[in-house]
Amino acid sequence: MPQVAVIYKAHTPEAAALAQELGAWLHSQGARPLLLEAGASHETASPGPALDLNADTGLVVVLGGDGTMLGAVRELVLAGLEAVPILGVNMGGLGFLTALAPEELLPAMERVLAGSFSAPPRLMLQAQVSRPGQPPRQVTALNDVVINKAALARIVELCLEVDGQPLTTFRADGLIVSTPTGSTAYNLSAGGPICHPALECIVVTPICSFALSNRPLLLSPHMTLELSLGHRSQEITLTSDGQVGLELYPGDRVTIRRASQAVRLVQSPFKDYFEILRTKLGWG
Repeated sequence: MPQVAVIYKAHTPEAAALAQELGAWLHSQGARPLLLEAGASHETASPGPALDLNADTGLVVVLGGDGTMLGAVRELVLAGLEAVPILGVNMGGLGFLTALAPEELLPAMERVLAGSFSAPPRLMLQAQVSRPGQPPRQVTALNDVVINKAALARIVELCLEVDGQPLTTFRADGLIVSTPTGSTAYNLSAGGPICHPALECIVVTPICSFALSNRPLLLSPHMTLELSLGHRSQEITLTSDGQVGLELYPGDRVTIRRASQAVRLVQSPFKDYFEILRTKLGWG
């Protein structure tokens, strides 16, 4: 049986205890568990994975919150294992990506090991930062790519082209480019639309725009976004999934498009997306 990697939230005794319990249960089922403590978030783009994931990994179980899940996704992509199904258990806060409760883990695992599960691919984004005289830097994101300013910096000036055609110049505190999966994250807080994860689209949402005419946009996943920083853009950072950050400077160009990779998140067998949405957002 392929190896099952169990990635649990760092410095969290409850997650470590559940990982040990799951490891013992997997042994009893004839599976080969590999228990890994999630590392700290990278402040800059990492050249390779930090976790020692084997090439024969057939399933990944993430015990933690959405931050732990996003970190695990980044590790899988860096290791070339993005096609491996990922099952998330919520041991954090809101938890849109980690849909299972701890008490649902073993019943769900029985179904997963029997092959009775659904894990459709999730669209991801690739962002590339180009600067004259330097090699381009590249990151991938499951949730979003965010360009924003430091706390005391002036507004960000971002000129947006879509498929080579000028669209608009955003003057705002920042800009969120989100996937449908990430539409319930920072995008939602900034007033962007909620998109079902089965949709294929790119969401562009300004953060506190200076012009009220700048509204959120839904774009085709086949489109390429080109963002250039104006001269007024100082102390700007590009952040991938809230974890990997790159400093930006006037004259930089940021290209965002659909990534070639797509991760597979195992859906909860006990509740559908809309029930999760109602529960998380407190809708009646």
